Amino acid sequence: MRRSVVALVAVGAAVLTGCSAPHPPEVTFYTDGESVAAPPMDYCDALRTECSVTGGDPVVLDSRPGRPVQISVPSEIAETPWLVIVQSLDPEGNLLPMRQEVFTDGTTHAHTVVPETFGHQPLVVEVQQLGAAQAVDSENNPVVDENGDPQLVVSPRGIWSLQLDPPEQRDD
Repeated sequence: MRRSVVALVAVGAAVLTGCSAPHPPEVTFYTDGESVAAPPMDYCDALRTECSVTGGDPVVLDSRPGRPVQISVPSEIAETPWLVIVQSLDPEGNLLPMRQEVFTDGTTHAHTVVPETFGHQPLVVEVQQLGAAQAVDSENNPVVDENGDPQLVVSPRGIWSLQLDPPEQRDD
């Protein structure tokens, strides 16, 4: 009898686990000896028909100027087009133009953001997983081609953000 109860509980747990909604993927950021797993700020299906604001905020890590930021993405992101956007400060404290790099090969699971020089300070590193959304006109009507097929536009389906806290901005 005891074995039957244990087996029944194990089967019930397996069924419940299999029925739970999948969690959105997390992105891991690493810099200056610390790492953090970031939940998405927003996450949608591939065609952006079902989206959820996950309540994720940008994650924060302390980082000294000139330190690289390593990014690790799970297969759910790596196997789709994704990009990295970086906003940095130069040594004089001026904002630099945003840089971005796109990965479309379906095999890139990691990327390292290298500052322009040792004195440059990355401030924000953002990962976006790309999807497609149906194009609409100014009245929110679907845009179609001459054959009546819907036109798609590339759009972020997931956004993960890291804010870097330079030493001079810390409340130490």
